[in-house]
Amino acid sequence: MDASLQTTAATMKDRMRGLLFFNGVALLALAIVIGWVWFFALLGRIVLWPLPIDIPVSLPDDSRAWRMAHMEAITQGLMLMAFGIGGQFMRLTPRLFTWFFWSALVTAWLFTVPAIFNAIFGTRGLAFGGGPFDPGLANDIIYLFGWPPVLAVHIMLGLALYGVWRYISDR
Repeated sequence: MDASLQTTAATMKDRMRGLLFFNGVALLALAIVIGWVWFFALLGRIVLWPLPIDIPVSLPDDSRAWRMAHMEAITQGLMLMAFGIGGQFMRLTPRLFTWFFWSALVTAWLFTVPAIFNAIFGTRGLAFGGGPFDPGLANDIIYLFGWPPVLAVHIMLGLALYGVWRYISDR
């Protein structure tokens, strides 16, 4: 492939847009699963009337943590879907689109999955060593998993703004 084609700005490829949209839908499906787990945690049992199911369960029932995990999956899923649809309004080089794509996936999944583990383990993951919250190994691991998306979200948003600005400037 000609090297000049690698630096020419273009709109996002359909496959990349489709993969962003797919991951967004997957996160929305995960939000539904999280919602069910939260529901059963609040009830303390799996009950689906009129089905003859009544199974006692012992799940962490911190509503704040489950709400955060549920909403994180919804928010991040919608963001990826929006980028999948809106990718046609960005102009970047293939290399910058690759950076954008992976930073978007890291942002979406690694803001969502640790929130689920926070709900499961009763942690916050906001400070190494717990900070004002209870310390523990789970908290520290979740905290460390928070760094990649904190960096990735800035790359993703910077490239999105730059890509859309270039698209608008070319019109």
